[in-house]
Amino acid sequence: MQKKNLVIVESPSKSKTIEKYLGNDYQVVSSKGHVRDLATSGKYGLGVDIEDHFKPNYVTIKGKKKVIDELKKDCKNAKFVYLATDPDREGEAISWHLYDVLGLKPEQYDRIVFNEITKPAVIEALKHPRKIDQDLVNSQETRRILDRIIGFRLSKFIQSKTSGSSAGRVQSVALKLIVDREREIQNFQKEEYWTITAQFPSFEADLFAYDHKDIEVKNEQEADHILEILKPTFQIESIEKKKKNKKSKPPFITSTLQQDASNKLGFTAKKTMSIAQKLYEGIDLGSETVGLISYMRTDSIRLSDEFVKSAFGFIKATYGEEYIGTVKHTRKKENVQDAHEAIRPTSVNRTPESVKQYLTNDEYKLYRMIYYRALASLMKDAKTENTTVILDNENYQFKATGQTIVFDGYLHIYQDYEDTKETVLPEFDQKNEPMITSTDIVKEQHFTKPKPRYTEAKLIKEMEELGIGRPSTYATILDNIKTRGYVNMEEKKFVPTEIGIEVTDKLQQSFSHLINVKYTAKMEEDLDKIADGKKVWYQTLDKFYKEFEPSLKEAFETVAKKEPEKTGEKCPQCGSDLVIRKGRYGEFTACSNYPTCKYIKQEKKEEVVICDCPNCDGKIIEKKSRKGKLFYGCNHYPTCKTAYWDKPIGEKCPQCGEMLVETKKKVIKCSACDYVK
Repeated sequence: MQKKNLVIVESPSKSKTIEKYLGNDYQVVSSKGHVRDLATSGKYGLGVDIEDHFKPNYVTIKGKKKVIDELKKDCKNAKFVYLATDPDREGEAISWHLYDVLGLKPEQYDRIVFNEITKPAVIEALKHPRKIDQDLVNSQETRRILDRIIGFRLSKFIQSKTSGSSAGRVQSVALKLIVDREREIQNFQKEEYWTITAQFPSFEADLFAYDHKDIEVKNEQEADHILEILKPTFQIESIEKKKKNKKSKPPFITSTLQQDASNKLGFTAKKTMSIAQKLYEGIDLGSETVGLISYMRTDSIRLSDEFVKSAFGFIKATYGEEYIGTVKHTRKKENVQDAHEAIRPTSVNRTPESVKQYLTNDEYKLYRMIYYRALASLMKDAKTENTTVILDNENYQFKATGQTIVFDGYLHIYQDYEDTKETVLPEFDQKNEPMITSTDIVKEQHFTKPKPRYTEAKLIKEMEELGIGRPSTYATILDNIKTRGYVNMEEKKFVPTEIGIEVTDKLQQSFSHLINVKYTAKMEEDLDKIADGKKVWYQTLDKFYKEFEPSLKEAFETVAKKEPEKTGEKCPQCGSDLVIRKGRYGEFTACSNYPTCKYIKQEKKEEVVICDCPNCDGKIIEKKSRKGKLFYGCNHYPTCKTAYWDKPIGEKCPQCGEMLVETKKKVIKCSACDYVK
């Protein structure tokens, strides 16, 4: 049999799509994500040899041995191997792990990357192979080791001193932002102020100045005093009209996609990235399977020349030449990797409407927003005429503003996602009718408000602006602080729990020099320098560890443990208080006099009875195996060992007399023979 070229990607769905593009000379297989991870052996279970330049000890991930064995077999039978994992640092690291674990030699493989899963992009990638970029691998490896050290060592500290369960390099800084904001809100002193509004038949004007100097109305007495002075008639002091250009936003990057999906679609960051992954990996459109969007983990607003050219042609043909805009260019910011393009449709001709029938409702919503954002970024500015009218009443100045759209530009397709509204003011004849009369002048009380709690979108924006974390990690970070019980979501806003506040305070007590925005952002810069070959990875780790470990040892010695919560009961063996403790399998009640007294209260769980046992006078109840799997067994165990994986229904099989059970698919069958009801 003729040998084929082997292409290894991460995702099984991606492999099916790409194999269709490459034809019979290629076999495309999947590693199903990472195949190796750090061991949990060695000092502190870190899987890293701290004394030998932080040399990592990698082990095969549970369940991946079979995948690796199959890949080894595929490599042995292959003519040549292409490592085609995702086009980012993590993808580079996965390719390196595959290269190492599969025993490949430099002459046996190439690394290829593509920013989108389309036939032209994959074919083009094969024309530009390279070798694994070790600097990118080192950067990712450093991040993984950092997160392992902090995750293991600091989490152990948190578990021993608080009610919390974990800490993280970026996770704990994100939590601190939420806790700090909550304290700002709690300490905020609200201040009273009043507004005065003149109402006219078709518009309103607000008081903003007295004698052309800004005015603040601080209480009702001041407001009433002004209302006594004002007359119903106002003089038109000035009318100013200005033409303004309203620019479209650049195409989406990971963070802005997560923010807009949260604000406009109500999606969590986790949900957004999950849907985007599907759109990227490939959608079956009937005649073809193709990725609808480019790679969704990016911090660059750059668009390929090919896409720009096709988009300009589409805009001209669909909306007219007057709608063609320019490409948005920005100077590279700090912490921006600019590894690949912005998030965009892979083809401007695949309009959201044309593929809607192949997408779920949520997939359609996200694809539509990505599509029109990319297209709008290349369209002409909208032009507005903004009108400002200043009215005078007894030397008090009022302002009315209006806006009309003169040319809709990019808003022609992006209006659904913008807050731009027309506010039409009447035509004023200042020369012939300089005075106008209000229908009413009203006062209204207000109070200053603190900064609001963070929504997912606002927290992601804050993290991005502060340079902490990476866009690809935001969804995981936010999910972690929720699942750890550190925050609750109220009206889609983060509210720290008592545990979240406790964990933050303990960390700041001993690690404020490490768990802060500045240090975390500096570490991201160092990781970028490692990726660029400008820093030695193990030296960065060594510098961090020499600061971290002494602080940790001191904290273990000096920070008091949190006293366990008393239950109000006394120990039946020694009379000491019973307390709630945390163990490997959750909370349990035990004696506070441990280890002198080792009493543990056996909690009686309420039995869920299913039916009578067919083999004794006991009852079949719900039980759980050692691995936590639900099964059904007799409550007279071990005297009676009757047990079933499927749920018994209390009826006997008409064929053999054994128990009938109901499967997860709601099929009634015999537990012993082939009878199906």
